[in-house]
Amino acid sequence: MTPHDPWVLRTANTVYAVTLAPDEGWAELAAWGPHGAEQGPSPLDWSRRTHFITPADAAPAEYIPYGPRPFTGADLVAGRPGEERGVWWRFTGASADGERALRLVFTDETLGLTTALCYETVPGTDVILRWTELTCTGDAELRLEQFDSAAVNIPVTDTARLTYLSGQWSREFQLTQLALTRGRFELASTQAVPGHAYAPWLAVQDAAHPAEGATPTYGIALEWPGSWHMTADAEPGGAVRVRAGRLPHEGAVRLAPGATLTTPRLACAFSPDGLEGLARVWHRYERRLSGDRSHRPRKVLYNSWEATGFDVEATGQLELARVAADIGAELFVVDDGWFTGRDDDTGGLGDWYPDPAKFPGGFDRFITQVHELGLDFGLWVEPEAVSPGSALHAEHPEWVYRVEGRPVTLVRNQLLLDLGRTDVQDFVIATLDRLLGTHAISYLKWDMNRPPTERGRPGGGPVESQDLDAAHVAGYLRVLDHLRTAHPHVTVEGCAGGGARTDHATLARTDVLWPSDNTAPLDRLSIQYGYLHAHAPHTMSAWVTDAPGVFDPRPRSLAFRFVSSMSGVLGIGADVRKWTDAQRAEAARWVARYKEIRDVVHHGEVRLLGSPAEPTCGVQYDEDGRGTGARTVVTAWNTGPLDGAPLVPGRAARLRLRGLDPAARYRDEQSGTVYGGGYLLHSGLPFHWTAAHDAELVVLTRADGAAAGSPTGAHRQP
Repeated sequence: MTPHDPWVLRTANTVYAVTLAPDEGWAELAAWGPHGAEQGPSPLDWSRRTHFITPADAAPAEYIPYGPRPFTGADLVAGRPGEERGVWWRFTGASADGERALRLVFTDETLGLTTALCYETVPGTDVILRWTELTCTGDAELRLEQFDSAAVNIPVTDTARLTYLSGQWSREFQLTQLALTRGRFELASTQAVPGHAYAPWLAVQDAAHPAEGATPTYGIALEWPGSWHMTADAEPGGAVRVRAGRLPHEGAVRLAPGATLTTPRLACAFSPDGLEGLARVWHRYERRLSGDRSHRPRKVLYNSWEATGFDVEATGQLELARVAADIGAELFVVDDGWFTGRDDDTGGLGDWYPDPAKFPGGFDRFITQVHELGLDFGLWVEPEAVSPGSALHAEHPEWVYRVEGRPVTLVRNQLLLDLGRTDVQDFVIATLDRLLGTHAISYLKWDMNRPPTERGRPGGGPVESQDLDAAHVAGYLRVLDHLRTAHPHVTVEGCAGGGARTDHATLARTDVLWPSDNTAPLDRLSIQYGYLHAHAPHTMSAWVTDAPGVFDPRPRSLAFRFVSSMSGVLGIGADVRKWTDAQRAEAARWVARYKEIRDVVHHGEVRLLGSPAEPTCGVQYDEDGRGTGARTVVTAWNTGPLDGAPLVPGRAARLRLRGLDPAARYRDEQSGTVYGGGYLLHSGLPFHWTAAHDAELVVLTRADGAAAGSPTGAHRQP
């Protein structure tokens, strides 16, 4: 091929084209967008005139090292220990698998480094995976200071709108936007997990267009449950270049002769339909991550934590289980506090044996009693954690992260095991095998409640050769992979003090994730709103808990809490023993309704109707297939003012639905009202809110050929 002939990758609806720069010094993006976007000059094409920077500094390069690109941000910084940094490579080959995969190879013979840029499309989605393979081909060790997974170039006319997910513990996944005309913006975590503060996810749009609607929208997400960064540079000439990759704890890693370092995969997605369209691209991708497991029904869960805390004992747990079964729960999970030495958060972690004092009839007898109620049984664990007073720590003090001769910091009164060690991995695997092999457990909640501090491994060799972050990630994934293989019947929930470990590597190996420890109704609504922009509803565990909740003092109805939790994977965490008969009866009705529509919620096309910042917002889920009988589920909430009702005349609040057939008819399954599709698209679905009626679940069934009745706003109760 000539330097100007592009390689083309094609997904279901998009195209990604890459070409070599004229001097063959690097690869450049030629096109990324809908099919046909490659048929014309690249929107990133430039004159190659520069002043005070080099051509490589201005190029829309797919990946470029420090050396030819000295000023504006390199993707790779490497050299030999003690020598000058820099890679000066040349293009040495390419291989392609049609329009499905591509591999471009660049070589620096002097340094002894081969760099392969790897691309792969994901069938049935509009996602392209990118990663880099770095191989030391010389006889001397290399030092890698920076080794991003990829760089992503995005054409904007002037100012870029960046959308990202920010927050803190109990306020994760807050949808946040920033206008970037010039300069640099960075997201990162150095906590050995993606973290509560930022998610490894970013969307970029041209700020000249609205955020929603027919707006070209580009997104990236890093598949890495360790430390990471994303850096966006608004460059001269009207373009944004985003670099993303993992951050080594040691600041650099060593690459031995003959060794290859493979970076985490960066998922790159495009939608012409704004942030909401991009969300649907991510949802389709995440349904493929875990294969057929994504289609398993997510059972209605009851978790005992908020009802009992550490005060776990068989009688009280069974009392909760009986009520949970009566209202329709399908799974009972005992949370923290079930094992020996665990009366509070100061002890027990690492000694994973059921406490005989808490289960005097035996743990297996307790599980049998739960099963006799018609419930599956699940258990909470924190495999990476250890209490200083535990038997495990006394036997293996060398298994925790520590710096020789320095004090250790307790977080939540616990330490963290060095899961990068093979012997620690073997212990965790043996522990989980014992629990799952000895007891009839079908659900496991894996928690992690502290990041590593004093992160060292005495006796582990030179610091830069340890690569502790990558080792911990490899150990974590090894254990999860083992669970998948050895215990395929077990549903695994991922959690890290809430949503601190939410990434595609974890999502591929777990069945659901816990987005936040905050279950307060209004707070949770905004958390879930952000989460659904990046992640699929079948992965989002959500609980109904007691209002006003732990963090949010504002009361909300039981209906509000159920409809919110039914927007993902329904769970219940309230102390149901204290619920009145009327509350239990209402809960049973909601649970029954959820079971009828959960397949649509988990696998339908999602549309986000407004935001929690508005008085009325909702989520629309459209069942696959648009023929007669196809269902549209709408979860809706009143978040704030009631427009003076009932003191002044008012009209119903409305949510305009999207994506429906304007010529079709849609029947409200509960009220019987038949709406025209054009009516729902133009006038919207009506809701008559009151102080006591602040949420609704509406199920619309496509009824082609039915006569439209008067579209009323009749109240729909469970």
